[in-house]
Amino acid sequence: MRDDDGVGLAGRTALVTGGASGIGAAVARELAAHGAHVLVCDVDADGAAAVATEIGGEAWALDLADTGALADLRLSADVVVNNAGIQHVSPVEDFPPERFAHILRLMLEAPFLLTRAALPHMYARGWGRLVHISSAHGLRASAYKSAYVSAKHGLEGLSKVIALEGADRGVTSNCVNPGYVRTPLVERQVSDQARVHGLSEEEVLSRVMLKNSAIKRLLEPAEVARAVSYLCSPAASFVTGSNIVLDGGWSAR
Repeated sequence: MRDDDGVGLAGRTALVTGGASGIGAAVARELAAHGAHVLVCDVDADGAAAVATEIGGEAWALDLADTGALADLRLSADVVVNNAGIQHVSPVEDFPPERFAHILRLMLEAPFLLTRAALPHMYARGWGRLVHISSAHGLRASAYKSAYVSAKHGLEGLSKVIALEGADRGVTSNCVNPGYVRTPLVERQVSDQARVHGLSEEEVLSRVMLKNSAIKRLLEPAEVARAVSYLCSPAASFVTGSNIVLDGGWSAR
């Protein structure tokens, strides 16, 4: 365990969704390194178990798109990191309605239900941190990603409402907005975009995905995780209803 930058999560319990790989796994490792007991939630049971074993946490195998299973949930979590997400690339006129609904359940309804389940515990303790892994697409739109962009924009609004309601009860709520991160999800997006645009995967990175980024590289999951741990630290106690934007200058254009 380290506490070199004063995050100080010893005695805190943190839930991280989508924790089996990518950003979620990096966040789980980061919070555990600062003393939190981490509940690693993912539909990938084996992946969640592997990360949980590595960090001394617990695994929770769950399909968050099954929102009916979350309606009566209560969580004794001091930190909730809503990270789980998927992508589907298609023009609106061809976008399967059931896929659109599935993405909104996973990426907007589930964060609402998990937050709802954790807030009574946070309010009782007078301390809580909600961190929502949004995206540059929570601030900007891209063609062919109607469900993902809609979910992320909705998550931004949800975070702000939680921030207002929790402000006088010791609970903060913020979004982290990465650009393209080196994760399995982005690797699949490269392949999907190559198919849609008729380009090679190398051309997709340079001409499509990183076209609007001033910094021409993929963001690393550990960099996102450090932003999350900052938002859980005493230094960020006055930060709520806000965003940490890690988009390489995309939104500056």
